[in-house]
Amino acid sequence: MYESYYGFKSKPFQLTPDPAFFFASKLHKRAISYLQYGLSQAEGFIVITGGVGTGKTTIANSLLADLQQDIVAAQIVTPKLSPDELVKMVGSRFGINVAGKSKADIIGELEKYLYSLSGQGRRALLLVDEAQNLPLEAIEELRMLSNFQHAGKPLLQSFLLGQQELQPILRAPNMEQFRQRIVASCHLQPLNAEEVQAYIEFRLAQAGRSGSALFTEAAYEVIFDFSKGIPRKVNTLLDRALLFGYLEDITVFEGSAITQVVEEINSEMFIADDTGVEDEPDYAPGQTAPYGFTTRNGKTITEIDYYKDMLGELVDALDDVIVHKVKLTQHIDKVMKKKYQDYMQLKSESADKEDTEVPREDELSSR
Repeated sequence: MYESYYGFKSKPFQLTPDPAFFFASKLHKRAISYLQYGLSQAEGFIVITGGVGTGKTTIANSLLADLQQDIVAAQIVTPKLSPDELVKMVGSRFGINVAGKSKADIIGELEKYLYSLSGQGRRALLLVDEAQNLPLEAIEELRMLSNFQHAGKPLLQSFLLGQQELQPILRAPNMEQFRQRIVASCHLQPLNAEEVQAYIEFRLAQAGRSGSALFTEAAYEVIFDFSKGIPRKVNTLLDRALLFGYLEDITVFEGSAITQVVEEINSEMFIADDTGVEDEPDYAPGQTAPYGFTTRNGKTITEIDYYKDMLGELVDALDDVIVHKVKLTQHIDKVMKKKYQDYMQLKSESADKEDTEVPREDELSSR
């Protein structure tokens, strides 16, 4: 609706990931480099994590758009799948008929397919999006699928993209074998204020916009405050802002216009307003906000950071407990073996002593 009004050839802030609109920030460039490095190695797992809307799927689509012809790629978006369901989905994405077949049959068909690709000088790539939804058993199934080899080279390579919840899953003690096969990993952070402005200007240019600036500096500040540097939130806000501007005949967006759109979005999305709080609860000493507290060195810790750090510490503590339990079990096993050996030795010595002390029948008769 607003495209021709602002001189666009296409919508610059659509929510659907489009490789043509991929903006390579510093961290996004690093993530792409890791993916490309993983492709060149043709083995192991590449893991890319990031918050909701930080651009993981866009990176995956950008990678798929530039793949060489010798790579056959399949992409799956994973709900909570069991290992059997995962195998069926992987087989289906690579064109295998999985209807009415058992897991063993599908794995056999998949292995034949991968061998045929290798015979043609090609290889398979599996991109698993939203990988944080997979249970540990399903991730382990991916590791087992990576065991298919021909002439010492893996037949299937996998990239995992997921939200930050994927990190503690992969840190679990029983995921050690999987971790050893990760050749590179990267966590996408939100864009900073300068990157948000560059992101917006890039997408405007990609959509065909030229000429004078569309947003003032004050508008950019409001956009960053609302989006917190998350590309998807930028897209949501600016798509709505451009429609608002078209209806209100706005040619250049000031901060006040963007603020008005933000307020409308907040009211529709049931985002709480920070003002007008009647009964403010008491906080612990040093705590400055209901969702955070300030440390002695002045660093503000948000609630999510606090629990994320606490979860990491808990995982490390559980790892230590398991190591100590293993060592304790080994120690107890050694002690029990030693006790058993001592017992058998004492029993043997006691038997020998009894034999020496009890007179033989011929000695008794001679007496």
